[in-house]
Amino acid sequence: MTARSKKILTIIIKAAIIVFAFWFIYHKVVANKNLQNFELLLSNIPKVEIISIIGLVFLLMFVNWFLEAAKWKRLMLKIESFSFYRAIESVFCGLTLAIFTPNRLGEYGGRVFFLSPKRRIVGVVAMAVGNIGQLVLTNIFGAIALSLFIYRFIDLDYRLFFAIQILAVAFCLFFIVFYFNIQWLNGILLSFKFTRKYKKFYSILGRYRKGELFRILMFCLARYLVFSSQYFILFIWLVPGLHYADIVMMICILFFVQSTLPSLDLFDVGIRSVTASYFFSYITKQDVAVIACTASIWLINIIIPAILGTYFVFKLNFFGNSKSN
Repeated sequence: MTARSKKILTIIIKAAIIVFAFWFIYHKVVANKNLQNFELLLSNIPKVEIISIIGLVFLLMFVNWFLEAAKWKRLMLKIESFSFYRAIESVFCGLTLAIFTPNRLGEYGGRVFFLSPKRRIVGVVAMAVGNIGQLVLTNIFGAIALSLFIYRFIDLDYRLFFAIQILAVAFCLFFIVFYFNIQWLNGILLSFKFTRKYKKFYSILGRYRKGELFRILMFCLARYLVFSSQYFILFIWLVPGLHYADIVMMICILFFVQSTLPSLDLFDVGIRSVTASYFFSYITKQDVAVIACTASIWLINIIIPAILGTYFVFKLNFFGNSKSN
């Protein structure tokens, strides 16, 4: 392709991404009755209090994604060096592409197109390492919370309950061992003739030692605590009378169930709402408030960053340049 053709194609692709993103966002947000219920919940609350609480949750959204940018920069240390601001650009751009792609696959594209072309596939592998770290924590805390939930609310034979606890412990240990030995994947892939020829792309797995994986996991833990705090703040504010431990347990279960289901970000609010409504029904009858809180977090954590990310879509580099190539 000529330079002119590449430029025209780049403009078309960027325009299509932005049009798709805003079309999806507009239709989903306008039709979301849960957000309307959230507005009704706030109607009798003083404006100063609303601004303070929502402002804090909104601020935590930026902390959450800035931590993700720091984690992304850390993951790429062994591949390609770039500034923290460029990491932020790529993260927010990825969020824009994620909202209309299944299982957030567009997030990978949004990030790696900020890398030089020859390092993009390796960048996908590095990003997967970070996502696995996040999944490890989600599954571990979720399994613990689900075990506590069964103990408190489900009447089971003690032998069956004991078997579930053993299964939960084995489940947690599996994820911990797998994550801290992620280089095993490198060996497994090398053992197959078909995948062996692609070793230059996934050999990066062998470079992540336990110390580095632990530091990445700390970024994941910080993010988990931040977005858990967002839910916690809204629930204790709009659903009074709940025990703090119960809220934490339900939040962990919510994340756990959500991570196991394939979804599209824009329709993910439905999954979050149904899950939250079911589990929180064991500790409160304020179903409307629970669903409204969940929908508002979806708006703040997913939709608003996706809108902000449209600005960075203009900086996507699909074909690279002579220097990067």
